[in-house]
Amino acid sequence: MFCCVTSVSFGKTSWIEEKIMALSLNNLKPAPGSTHKKKRVGRGPGSGLGKTSGRGHKGQKSRSGYSSRPGFEGGQMPLQRRLPKRGFTNIFKKHWIEISLAKIEANFNSGDEVTPEILHERGLIKKAKHDLVILGNGDVTKGFKISAHRFTKTAKDKIEKAGGSATEIVKVAEAAA
Repeated sequence: MFCCVTSVSFGKTSWIEEKIMALSLNNLKPAPGSTHKKKRVGRGPGSGLGKTSGRGHKGQKSRSGYSSRPGFEGGQMPLQRRLPKRGFTNIFKKHWIEISLAKIEANFNSGDEVTPEILHERGLIKKAKHDLVILGNGDVTKGFKISAHRFTKTAKDKIEKAGGSATEIVKVAEAAA
């Protein structure tokens, strides 16, 4: 199977016809310049990488078995230890998944039920792992039945004004407390 490529150069009119094979699994090859010969070290002075194999003379980096640690500065106090440390990370911090009313308006029809699971199925949120908060960005013209863990005041007002309902999801552990 051949493809014909015709080339025309301006000025002097010349036609060049080349036969190029169609791309298939048996004639794949890498693009020119994308592959290089393996660097063969320690193969004599003519190679440019003979004797010390490009490692230089003496020192820890010239020895076999050497591997550097990330951030190691040769014994000098490393940057991550020189800089002052401030604050702490609260491991009990509450994480929220935020979604705007504009996104819901664009992806749902009037009367649709909107839950964290449905938002995840449609690819609007990554996972229903964290709690969902609905933000009041954008206008609402359709009435939705939205269930979320939290709503902003403006979001709740806009949903109810459009004829929809905003239901807060209460977790079982919170309800028992």
